[in-house]
Amino acid sequence: MKMIHLGIRCTTAFLLFLGSQSLLNPPDSLPVALANSKLELAFQPAMPTVSIRQLPPEARQTIDLIQRGGPFPYRKDGTVFGNREKRLPLAAKGYYREYTVPTPGSRDRGARRIVTGYQREYYYTQNHYRSFAKVKL
Repeated sequence: MKMIHLGIRCTTAFLLFLGSQSLLNPPDSLPVALANSKLELAFQPAMPTVSIRQLPPEARQTIDLIQRGGPFPYRKDGTVFGNREKRLPLAAKGYYREYTVPTPGSRDRGARRIVTGYQREYYYTQNHYRSFAKVKL
């Protein structure tokens, strides 16, 4: 998933122009954020979704553990996921938590994770955060 960032210094005239171009109500795929007098447009393609029934059994078990509140087998389970690569929807720091999905035959935590959001949304990655699918429960 690629994001394109356009940094533009804002002036009053430029903001009035933007308002006249109907950007005050952007579509969901075009988040607009004004910060430090800078307009940042981030184009983010729609994220694929996957049914919980389509997930590997270990991922379904991890989601079950999350919903029950644990206990979790890995020390890093439940820690903050920073979303530094911005592959999940943008949110405040601390919004996301990550949990390990065991990989059979792996000698370490493996590459699979469930990431949860504060609003009880679930995301699955099988490639250590390179891509995500939103889980439909």
